[in-house]
Amino acid sequence: MELKNLRIGQPVELFADMYGHDVVFHGRVAGLNPGTGSVFSILPPQNATGNWIKIIQRVPVKITLNREELKAHPLVLGLSMTTKVDTHNRSGRRLPEACGAKPVYQTDVYEDELRGADEMIQEILSLNCPCEVR
Repeated sequence: MELKNLRIGQPVELFADMYGHDVVFHGRVAGLNPGTGSVFSILPPQNATGNWIKIIQRVPVKITLNREELKAHPLVLGLSMTTKVDTHNRSGRRLPEACGAKPVYQTDVYEDELRGADEMIQEILSLNCPCEVR
């Protein structure tokens, strides 16, 4: 499948290696999901000798799935999926155009990580260094 023909809203059929071709999941192309190659890789991008290896291009296309089908046949992380996208209708937005300028995921978990660090450093230096600390 060529990525240039993917559009938001196109219908998708998916088959999980866990269920074979007897179970068909239906969905729609929703956009791109942020991530790096290492997130989606079974093998690390670097081998033990420090050489970088490239096995395959991974593009994290986000697909919404039918909830009832998921209830009947739950999926787990790490499954191999065969995906068929019907790209005949190309009237929808292209994937790069659908990515907003705002990040999809945000967190403030590290916002206070260094609170008080400068004061603590100054206190440690003043207790352990005979010279004037600025």
